[in-house]
Amino acid sequence: MLIPYFWAESRLQTKSSSKQVTVKRWGWSDISQNDAQALADNRAREAMDRILGGEDVRRREIKDAYGTEDGVPIREEVVSRHGNIAITRNSYGSLCLNTPNVFFADVDAQWRGALKIQPPGCLLIVLAGIAAGVWQRSFLLGVGLIIGLPWLWSRFNHWINLKRRPIGEAKAKQQNMEAIHAFAAKHPEWHLRVYETPAGYRLLAMHDVFDPQSDTTRKALEEMNSDRRFATLCALQSCFRARVSPKYWRTGYKPREVLPKSKWPFPPEHLARRQQWVHGYEAAASRFASCRFVERLGSTLVHPDAEAVRELHDRLCQVERPLPLA
Repeated sequence: MLIPYFWAESRLQTKSSSKQVTVKRWGWSDISQNDAQALADNRAREAMDRILGGEDVRRREIKDAYGTEDGVPIREEVVSRHGNIAITRNSYGSLCLNTPNVFFADVDAQWRGALKIQPPGCLLIVLAGIAAGVWQRSFLLGVGLIIGLPWLWSRFNHWINLKRRPIGEAKAKQQNMEAIHAFAAKHPEWHLRVYETPAGYRLLAMHDVFDPQSDTTRKALEEMNSDRRFATLCALQSCFRARVSPKYWRTGYKPREVLPKSKWPFPPEHLARRQQWVHGYEAAASRFASCRFVERLGSTLVHPDAEAVRELHDRLCQVERPLPLA
C-alpha cells in the first residue's frame, strides 16, 4: 500500500518533427515536497524520451484519485496515520480507512428499477411520432409525440420504481445476507464481523491478514457477492478501504460554498474554501454513523492487526452510537 503525503506535477514541452509535444507526470513522496518534485521530473523526462524514441506513450496521466494501472498511487489527502493504517479524505469529502492487509468487503444491495426504455422502444416512439405527424399532416404533433411520450414514460417509470424501491432493496439485502451466511458456513475458519451500511453490508475479517492482490482475496470477494468495483480497486491499490464518515449528501449538508472539484493536491486558491467546507461537513457528519454492527460469524480467532483496524474503524464510524446511517 502506497498513500503518500507529498505530491508534485512536472510538465515538459518540446518540438518533434514540427509538432509540439507536452508531457505531464506526477511524483510522490513520504519524505518531502522536493523529493516528490524530483520523482515527477524524472518520470516526465523518461516519458518524453520514450515518446521521442517513437513509443506510443500516454502524454498526460489519468486524473484518477484511486490510483492507476501505471503505478500512480492513491491521490488523496492523508489526514492521519495509525501504524500502517492511513486515514484519507476522498474526492467528495468523506474519510476513508486504508489498510494494506486487513480484509474488508462491501456487499451492496444493488437493486435496479425494472422499467426502462430500451433502444428498440425509443425507435418505436420516434417512428410512431413520425407516422402520427404524417397522418395528421402536423409537424408539431409529430415532434410533440417524439418528445412528450418519453417524458411521460420517464415520469411513470420514476413513480413505479419509487414504489417498488423499498421492497426491491429489502429483497436485495436479504439475498446478500444469505450469500454472507453461505460463505461463513463454507469457511468456518473465518471470523467475520458484519456491519449494515446505507447501501447494504460491510464485512471485516478478524482471524487473519490478507494480500489484497491474492487469489484468496479475489475468490472470497466473489463468493461474498462483493461489489465488483470494490474488488477491482482493492487489487489496483494493493489495499483494502472502508469509508468511515458519512457521504455529505446523506447528512443534508448543503453549504453555500460547494466543494471544489479539483483533486488532491489542491491549487492554493482552493485551500481556504476546501477547509471551510470540511469544517461544516464534520459538524454535520458527527450526527450520523457510517455503519452499524449486526453480528459476528464463524470462528473466534482474532489477529492483532485486525483488532487494531476494528477498534479504529468502529470508533470513526460511530458504530456503537444510536445514530442514523449516512
